[in-house]
Amino acid sequence: MKTDIAIVGAGPAGIFTAVEMLRQGSKKKIVILEKGKSVENRRCPKAQTGRCMNCRPYCAITTGFSGAGAFSDGKLSLSCEVGGELPSLIGEGLAQDTIDYADKIYLEFGADTHVEGLEESEEVKAIRTRAIRAGLKLVSCPIRHMGTERARQIYTDIEHWLMDRGVDIHFDAECTGMIIENGVCRGVTFSDSAGEHELLAEHTVVATGRRGADWLESQCSTYGIDHVPSTVDIGVRVEVRNEVMDVVNRTLYESKLIGYPAPFKNKVRTFCQNPGGFVAQENYDNGLAVVNGHSYKEIKSANTNLAILCSHNFSVPFNQPIAYAQKVGELTNMLANGQILVQRFGDILDGKRTWQKELDRSNVRPTLPDAVAGDITAAMPYRAMLNIINFIRAMDQVVPGFAAYETLLYSPELKFYSNRIRMDADFNTNVAGLHCLGDSSGWTRGLMMSSVMGVLMGRKLA
Repeated sequence: MKTDIAIVGAGPAGIFTAVEMLRQGSKKKIVILEKGKSVENRRCPKAQTGRCMNCRPYCAITTGFSGAGAFSDGKLSLSCEVGGELPSLIGEGLAQDTIDYADKIYLEFGADTHVEGLEESEEVKAIRTRAIRAGLKLVSCPIRHMGTERARQIYTDIEHWLMDRGVDIHFDAECTGMIIENGVCRGVTFSDSAGEHELLAEHTVVATGRRGADWLESQCSTYGIDHVPSTVDIGVRVEVRNEVMDVVNRTLYESKLIGYPAPFKNKVRTFCQNPGGFVAQENYDNGLAVVNGHSYKEIKSANTNLAILCSHNFSVPFNQPIAYAQKVGELTNMLANGQILVQRFGDILDGKRTWQKELDRSNVRPTLPDAVAGDITAAMPYRAMLNIINFIRAMDQVVPGFAAYETLLYSPELKFYSNRIRMDADFNTNVAGLHCLGDSSGWTRGLMMSSVMGVLMGRKLA
């Protein structure tokens, strides 16, 4: 097979590369390889079974057209201060201008016109004041919330729009390797139900998302693609009653707080807050179960959940941050018999495990019903655990009641953004014809900034 542009991965970065090429009037042939299924054919059986079925060969929540975005709560962060390190590569001005541009595309496909967190009210000022006193920084970021159900429809419409305009999307097509000869990327190999194939292309865009970060790392090692070990985030997902988060939910929707708690001073931050949301389990191909969260526009729970992530940066001689985080996750999964662990914050401080009977009589009822009550401290590294505990205590000064005895902590919450690919501002790697985008490249974190990277790539390739 031959094409002009080969895109590996149909997450936001890959999708928006193709979208922008078409919007620029490009007549080049575009082929997208996606390991999973189309949006309309992605189904999680948990809605019927009530528990995670550890689907094989991959998890429909994280794999398929739009990546994890279609099954997330669909939050678009509208500030270049949020979403990764891309502004340091292309400049803050271009990053913000492209965010505004990509946002208009989402609106054209039906995103909600309402934006959360725009007003600097007296309540927001009070939250910021408490954050400063607690040694935390409140990052202002407007949020456009599509909602889990609306995000699926928006990406379905984008999928059909691309196909109607001649983009060739191969579903159930797993990229197995790159074709690199004499420092030039000639394309990729992939497998599907018909066997193994070669796809030759003038330009190859790899946008495999967090799900494909370890695969991209292996390709970098095999072919000498320049990259540097970057940050890996290890943390927990916290769940509290909506009443505790009421002011933050009403005024900001998402509280983006950053701190550097003693004694280690690692960066710790909140991420992906879901008012009235639900904690969810995701499964990776290697059997790793990780926790995440999402929220619907119409269906609401009695709880708010958010991630607290501790950033780890490794130096010589260690250069495998993804493998490190996976080992933490595997150990946690072992304690939970392949599922997600949940523990009350007060039990952590008391040095005891949590029992299911204690959860059953708690004010905070888990929205992930098949999470296993236990002891996450038996698997979480000491440095990360202490950072998280001290950050939660600081959060309690900003949001009174956040560090309550019954506050729930789910583990493992892991973000594989590592191994940042060395590229210039035009996203050229040291291998001619190869470009790496999105979360797997190490430059972005989340839907909007990945979409921005795709837009800019599309303009270069059009």
